[in-house]
Amino acid sequence: MKKRKLGIIGGSGLYKMEGFKKAKWSNISTPWGKPSDEILLASLEKEEICFLPRHGRGHKINPSNINYRANIDAMKQLGVTDIISVSAVGSLKENLKPGSFVIIDQFIDRTFARKKSFFDEEIVAHVSLAKPTSPGLSKCCEDALKKLKIDFHLGGTYMVMEGPQFSSLAESKLYRSWGADVIGMTNMPEAKLAREAEIRYCTVAMVTDYDCWHPNHEEVDVNIVIQTLLKNANNAQNMIKQIINTFKNYSIDDDPANNCLDVAVITDQKFRTKKTIKKLQNIAGRVLKK
Repeated sequence: MKKRKLGIIGGSGLYKMEGFKKAKWSNISTPWGKPSDEILLASLEKEEICFLPRHGRGHKINPSNINYRANIDAMKQLGVTDIISVSAVGSLKENLKPGSFVIIDQFIDRTFARKKSFFDEEIVAHVSLAKPTSPGLSKCCEDALKKLKIDFHLGGTYMVMEGPQFSSLAESKLYRSWGADVIGMTNMPEAKLAREAEIRYCTVAMVTDYDCWHPNHEEVDVNIVIQTLLKNANNAQNMIKQIINTFKNYSIDDDPANNCLDVAVITDQKFRTKKTIKKLQNIAGRVLKK
């Protein structure tokens, strides 16, 4: 079995990691352009991890302009097999209160201005996203949050909007009627691209507000989001440290990301050019060289 390695993608409020050894920021180049930032290569009790701030340190990149393909390709180059995404979200449910965490298991993708696939030129592939997150990683996150006694909810549908503006009241009510639990701007196409790269993926969402639907709460603004994120920063970092120490203990035998490209690439081999195969080497070299 391939050696497992953990990657952390930090969202709003999580731009750096504290308390790690041999920490070094490294510049990684990809065929898809530059990632959001340098990637922090570090270790904690003999476990090597890769950390990437999704918006860049200092929060310089808005959700639509994040180079999601470069981010995932860079992680793959570094040998990452498992990704934990930590993201700030608004709540669409009364019981999902600001300050709580949600382990996501489904997504609704309403983004429209982003590159969503590595396979968009000459070579076509269709991966399944019926189960977009990793059961093993989700269980690992669940146990970490329980051990740390952090308020969380297991399972939830993340509604991904384009942004960078927050929802209108009509939109917020519409998404609630669809059964979505939380709303954010970044986990798509990130989860889709992780699946195409055969990287196991799990999202832990940090609730910061009630979007704008709740009659007894203010409509969301940046100050509200930042205040809640600052309160949660230590919880998020402690959760990640716990996950780093334990993630290899959880079974990945039936994970939907495992070897998913085996049955995904549909383009006839005679039409696959060397140029495109080279571009996809990090992501799909395992199947394209057959």
